Amino acid sequence: MVAKSLSKKKPAAAFAAGDDESARGRLLNAATHLFCKNGINATGIDAIIDEAGTAKTTLYKLFGSKTNLVHAVLESEGKQWREWFIGAIEAGGGDPQTKLSRIFPALKTWFAEERFYGCPFINAVAEHDKDAKQFRNIALKHKKVVLAHIEKLAAEMGAAEPTVLAHQLALLIDGAIVAAMVSCDPTVADTAGLAAGNLFAPPKIKKAKPAGRAAEQQLLAV
Repeated sequence: MVAKSLSKKKPAAAFAAGDDESARGRLLNAATHLFCKNGINATGIDAIIDEAGTAKTTLYKLFGSKTNLVHAVLESEGKQWREWFIGAIEAGGGDPQTKLSRIFPALKTWFAEERFYGCPFINAVAEHDKDAKQFRNIALKHKKVVLAHIEKLAAEMGAAEPTVLAHQLALLIDGAIVAAMVSCDPTVADTAGLAAGNLFAPPKIKKAKPAGRAAEQQLLAV
Protein backbone atom coordinates (compact mmCIF):
# COMPACT_ATOMS: atom_id res chain seq x y z
CA MET A 1 0.00 0.00 0.00
CA VAL A 2 2.83 2.37 0.82
CA ALA A 3 4.48 1.72 -2.52
CA LYS A 4 1.20 2.27 -4.35
CA SER A 5 0.51 5.57 -2.59
CA LEU A 6 4.03 6.75 -3.32
CA SER A 7 3.60 5.98 -7.01
CA LYS A 8 0.68 8.42 -7.17
CA LYS A 9 2.63 11.20 -5.56
CA LYS A 10 4.14 13.68 -8.03
CA PRO A 11 7.81 14.49 -7.61
CA ALA A 12 8.62 18.05 -6.54
CA ALA A 13 10.18 18.68 -9.95
CA ALA A 14 6.88 17.81 -11.66
CA PHE A 15 5.00 20.29 -9.48
CA ALA A 16 7.62 22.95 -10.24
CA ALA A 17 7.35 22.28 -13.99
CA GLY A 18 3.58 22.55 -13.80
CA ASP A 19 3.81 25.79 -11.86
CA ASP A 20 6.24 27.22 -14.41
CA GLU A 21 3.96 26.24 -17.29
CA SER A 22 0.98 27.85 -15.59
CA ALA A 23 2.95 31.00 -14.83
CA ARG A 24 4.29 31.12 -18.39
CA GLY A 25 0.76 30.94 -19.78
CA ARG A 26 -0.48 33.70 -17.48
CA LEU A 27 2.47 35.93 -18.33
CA LEU A 28 1.99 35.38 -22.07
CA ASN A 29 -1.73 36.13 -21.82
CA ALA A 30 -1.17 39.25 -19.73
CA ALA A 31 1.65 40.54 -21.93
CA THR A 32 -0.32 39.86 -25.12
CA HIS A 33 -3.31 41.81 -23.86
CA LEU A 34 -1.28 44.75 -22.55
CA PHE A 35 1.13 44.95 -25.50
CA CYS A 36 -1.75 44.95 -27.99
CA LYS A 37 -3.92 47.35 -26.00
CA ASN A 38 -1.35 49.84 -24.73
CA GLY A 39 1.74 49.22 -26.84
CA ILE A 40 4.99 47.44 -26.08
CA ASN A 41 6.97 50.50 -25.02
CA ALA A 42 4.16 51.81 -22.84
CA THR A 43 3.80 48.51 -20.97
CA GLY A 44 6.18 47.98 -18.09
CA ILE A 45 7.18 44.76 -16.38
CA ASP A 46 5.24 45.70 -13.24
CA ALA A 47 1.98 45.98 -15.17
CA ILE A 48 2.52 42.56 -16.71
CA ILE A 49 3.29 40.73 -13.48
CA ASP A 50 0.42 42.51 -11.76
CA GLU A 51 -2.08 41.30 -14.37
CA ALA A 52 -0.52 37.83 -14.53
CA GLY A 53 -0.41 37.47 -10.74
CA THR A 54 3.22 36.33 -10.71
CA ALA A 55 6.46 37.59 -9.22
CA LYS A 56 8.99 39.62 -11.19
CA THR A 57 11.59 36.91 -10.50
CA THR A 58 9.29 34.39 -12.20
CA LEU A 59 9.12 36.49 -15.35
CA TYR A 60 12.90 36.79 -15.55
CA LYS A 61 13.33 33.12 -14.72
CA LEU A 62 11.04 32.05 -17.56
CA PHE A 63 11.85 34.68 -20.21
CA GLY A 64 15.09 36.34 -19.15
CA SER A 65 14.08 39.82 -20.29
CA LYS A 66 11.17 41.91 -21.54
CA THR A 67 12.53 41.66 -25.09
CA ASN A 68 12.45 37.87 -24.92
CA LEU A 69 8.89 38.08 -23.59
CA VAL A 70 7.92 40.26 -26.56
CA HIS A 71 9.42 37.69 -28.94
CA ALA A 72 7.50 34.90 -27.20
CA VAL A 73 4.25 36.89 -27.43
CA LEU A 74 4.71 37.56 -31.15
CA GLU A 75 5.59 33.93 -31.87
CA SER A 76 2.58 32.70 -29.89
CA GLU A 77 0.16 35.26 -31.36
CA GLY A 78 1.44 34.62 -34.87
CA LYS A 79 0.93 30.86 -34.58
CA GLN A 80 -2.59 31.25 -33.17
CA TRP A 81 -3.58 33.86 -35.75
CA ARG A 82 -2.30 31.82 -38.68
CA GLU A 83 -4.14 28.73 -37.48
CA TRP A 84 -7.34 30.76 -37.14
CA PHE A 85 -6.95 32.58 -40.46
CA ILE A 86 -6.11 29.53 -42.57
CA GLY A 87 -8.81 27.55 -40.81
CA ALA A 88 -11.37 30.28 -41.52
CA ILE A 89 -10.70 30.42 -45.25
CA GLU A 90 -10.44 26.65 -45.62
CA ALA A 91 -13.58 25.90 -43.58
CA GLY A 92 -16.39 24.53 -45.70
CA GLY A 93 -14.13 23.56 -48.57
CA GLY A 94 -14.93 24.79 -52.05
CA ASP A 95 -12.74 25.80 -54.96
CA PRO A 96 -9.66 28.01 -54.45
CA GLN A 97 -11.45 31.23 -55.42
CA THR A 98 -14.21 30.49 -52.91
CA LYS A 99 -11.58 30.04 -50.22
CA LEU A 100 -9.83 33.28 -51.15
CA SER A 101 -13.17 35.09 -51.11
CA ARG A 102 -13.55 34.14 -47.43
CA ILE A 103 -10.53 36.25 -46.44
CA PHE A 104 -12.31 39.53 -45.85
CA PRO A 105 -15.49 38.18 -44.22
CA ALA A 106 -13.16 36.40 -41.79
CA LEU A 107 -11.26 39.62 -41.13
CA LYS A 108 -14.53 41.45 -40.57
CA THR A 109 -15.39 38.98 -37.79
CA TRP A 110 -11.98 39.60 -36.22
CA PHE A 111 -12.34 43.38 -36.52
CA ALA A 112 -15.64 43.23 -34.64
CA GLU A 113 -14.10 41.55 -31.59
CA GLU A 114 -13.93 43.61 -28.41
CA ARG A 115 -10.20 42.97 -28.04
CA PHE A 116 -9.25 43.81 -31.61
CA TYR A 117 -6.23 46.12 -31.39
CA GLY A 118 -4.79 45.65 -34.87
CA CYS A 119 -1.97 43.39 -35.98
CA PRO A 120 0.63 42.84 -33.23
CA PHE A 121 3.38 42.58 -35.84
CA ILE A 122 2.51 45.85 -37.58
CA ASN A 123 2.21 47.52 -34.17
CA ALA A 124 5.54 46.14 -32.94
CA VAL A 125 7.47 47.27 -36.01
CA ALA A 126 5.71 50.65 -36.05
CA GLU A 127 6.64 51.62 -32.51
CA HIS A 128 10.31 50.66 -32.68
CA ASP A 129 13.38 51.98 -34.44
CA LYS A 130 12.97 51.25 -38.14
CA ASP A 131 16.58 50.06 -38.30
CA ALA A 132 15.90 47.41 -35.63
CA LYS A 133 15.64 43.98 -37.20
CA GLN A 134 14.56 41.92 -34.18
CA PHE A 135 10.81 42.47 -34.53
CA ARG A 136 10.87 43.01 -38.30
CA ASN A 137 12.32 39.51 -38.84
CA ILE A 138 9.58 37.90 -36.75
CA ALA A 139 6.95 39.90 -38.66
CA LEU A 140 8.39 38.86 -42.03
CA LYS A 141 8.47 35.22 -40.97
CA HIS A 142 4.79 35.45 -40.06
CA LYS A 143 3.84 37.18 -43.31
CA LYS A 144 5.71 34.60 -45.42
CA VAL A 145 3.58 31.78 -44.03
CA VAL A 146 0.36 33.69 -44.74
CA LEU A 147 1.55 34.71 -48.22
CA ALA A 148 2.57 31.15 -49.06
CA HIS A 149 -0.91 29.82 -48.34
CA ILE A 150 -2.61 32.58 -50.33
CA GLU A 151 -0.19 32.08 -53.22
CA LYS A 152 -0.89 28.34 -53.21
CA LEU A 153 -4.62 29.00 -53.54
CA ALA A 154 -3.98 31.61 -56.24
CA ALA A 155 -1.95 29.07 -58.23
CA GLU A 156 -4.66 26.42 -57.82
CA MET A 157 -7.20 28.99 -59.02
CA GLY A 158 -5.19 29.38 -62.21
CA ALA A 159 -4.01 32.95 -61.64
CA ALA A 160 -1.57 34.08 -64.33
CA GLU A 161 0.79 35.42 -61.66
CA PRO A 162 0.02 33.78 -58.29
CA THR A 163 2.83 35.60 -56.49
CA VAL A 164 1.61 39.00 -57.66
CA LEU A 165 -1.99 38.21 -56.72
CA ALA A 166 -0.89 36.99 -53.28
CA HIS A 167 0.99 40.24 -52.63
CA GLN A 168 -1.95 42.31 -53.86
CA LEU A 169 -4.28 40.50 -51.46
CA ALA A 170 -1.72 40.86 -48.66
CA LEU A 171 -1.65 44.62 -49.20
CA LEU A 172 -5.44 44.74 -48.99
CA ILE A 173 -5.32 42.64 -45.81
CA ASP A 174 -2.76 44.91 -44.14
CA GLY A 175 -4.61 48.02 -45.27
CA ALA A 176 -7.91 46.72 -43.92
CA ILE A 177 -6.31 45.83 -40.57
CA VAL A 178 -4.85 49.31 -40.12
CA ALA A 179 -8.05 51.02 -41.31
CA ALA A 180 -10.17 48.93 -38.93
CA MET A 181 -7.84 49.70 -36.02
CA VAL A 182 -7.93 53.45 -36.70
CA SER A 183 -11.64 53.72 -37.51
CA CYS A 184 -13.01 51.00 -35.19
CA ASP A 185 -15.24 50.11 -38.14
CA PRO A 186 -15.34 46.40 -39.06
CA THR A 187 -17.05 47.17 -42.38
CA VAL A 188 -13.77 48.36 -43.91
CA ALA A 189 -13.31 44.64 -44.57
CA ASP A 190 -16.27 44.80 -46.97
CA THR A 191 -14.59 47.54 -49.00
CA ALA A 192 -11.34 45.58 -49.13
CA GLY A 193 -13.31 42.52 -50.18
CA LEU A 194 -14.85 44.42 -53.11
CA ALA A 195 -11.37 45.47 -54.23
CA ALA A 196 -10.19 41.86 -53.93
CA GLY A 197 -13.12 40.71 -56.07
CA ASN A 198 -11.86 42.88 -58.92
CA LEU A 199 -8.55 41.04 -58.76
CA PHE A 200 -10.30 37.70 -59.26
CA ALA A 201 -12.13 38.85 -62.40
CA PRO A 202 -10.64 37.44 -65.62
CA PRO A 203 -8.68 40.03 -67.63
CA LYS A 204 -10.54 41.64 -70.49
CA ILE A 205 -9.18 40.45 -73.80
CA LYS A 206 -9.47 42.79 -76.74
CA LYS A 207 -11.29 40.99 -79.51
CA ALA A 208 -9.45 40.90 -82.79
CA LYS A 209 -11.32 42.10 -85.85
CA PRO A 210 -12.16 39.40 -88.39
CA ALA A 211 -9.48 39.16 -91.06
CA GLY A 212 -11.96 39.70 -93.88
CA ARG A 213 -13.42 42.82 -92.31
CA ALA A 214 -9.94 44.22 -91.62
CA ALA A 215 -8.90 43.63 -95.21
CA GLU A 216 -12.06 45.31 -96.49
CA GLN A 217 -11.39 48.37 -94.33
CA GLN A 218 -7.85 48.59 -95.67
CA LEU A 219 -9.13 48.50 -99.25
CA LEU A 220 -11.65 51.23 -98.51
CA ALA A 221 -8.90 53.33 -96.98
CA VAL A 222 -6.93 53.06 -100.20
